[in-house]
Amino acid sequence: MEQKRDKAIYRVTIWGSLINVGLLIFKFAAGILGHSAAMIADAVHSLSDFVTDAIVLIFVKLSNKPVDEDHDYGHGKYETLASVIISVALLGVGMGILANGIVKIWQTIDGNPPAQPGTIALVAALLSIALKEWAYRFTIKVGRQTQSSAVITNAWHHRSDALSSIGTAVGIGGAILLGSQWTVLDPIAAVVVSLFIIKAALSIMKQAVDELMEKSLPADVEAEICSIAESEPCVSEVHNLRTRRIGSNIAIEMHVRMPGDLSLIESHNHATKIERALKKRFGEQTHVALHVEPTKINGKYELPKNNS
Repeated sequence: MEQKRDKAIYRVTIWGSLINVGLLIFKFAAGILGHSAAMIADAVHSLSDFVTDAIVLIFVKLSNKPVDEDHDYGHGKYETLASVIISVALLGVGMGILANGIVKIWQTIDGNPPAQPGTIALVAALLSIALKEWAYRFTIKVGRQTQSSAVITNAWHHRSDALSSIGTAVGIGGAILLGSQWTVLDPIAAVVVSLFIIKAALSIMKQAVDELMEKSLPADVEAEICSIAESEPCVSEVHNLRTRRIGSNIAIEMHVRMPGDLSLIESHNHATKIERALKKRFGEQTHVALHVEPTKINGKYELPKNNS
């Protein structure tokens, strides 16, 4: 199962990388030949996409290393760390495009408008929109199937590039159609797109930081966990539930109460069934730790009457 997951992640990431390399070369050429600052900024964005593809390949490989003496919970946090690195790179790209766009707009106000972009830059932007949206769709599909935060993050990086290219296409197209006095639309488009990129980066960063800080799983997921445990015969209550995410996997720790007159083997069998049910629902790599304790009688633990 893990090997199948790894292959799916590597395959989708490599396909995304091939698209990024092709667009990277074409965008830089189109930006230079077409005299478009927005397209050059778009090319830099594609360069960051290529870098994040490499990060995903490296860190997902590390995150799938088996449990060892120094990592009792495995290496899943490498995948979360990859999401942090990608989001920081994405934030840096967004801030860079924003700053460059503001400078170009100010220069226009100061009487030095940018050169009118060429048609090749518009063609590059339209091609980028189509290819990057396609890359987003097949990457997000695999990311959700494999429950990989790094792949999902990378998918949004693809979409941010598509959004960037939409703004670029609008700016370049407007500058071409409306004439040289409207070339300021090129950097304005870059600024608008940069804000979308920054917003996406901050959202991804928050999710990854929450995982690194051991944030609990959502309330509805915890409620489902309790429901699964309490559906096991003899379980009267679940408490002290603690949950967290470890990369693409989750960890569950909780106390379950059962009748005090159950034998050790009986309580063990019930606990094993709960563990299997949780792993069936959330994945075989789910970490489950159960503490079994007797049901309280009149608010306190008491020995069964036949043992008193």
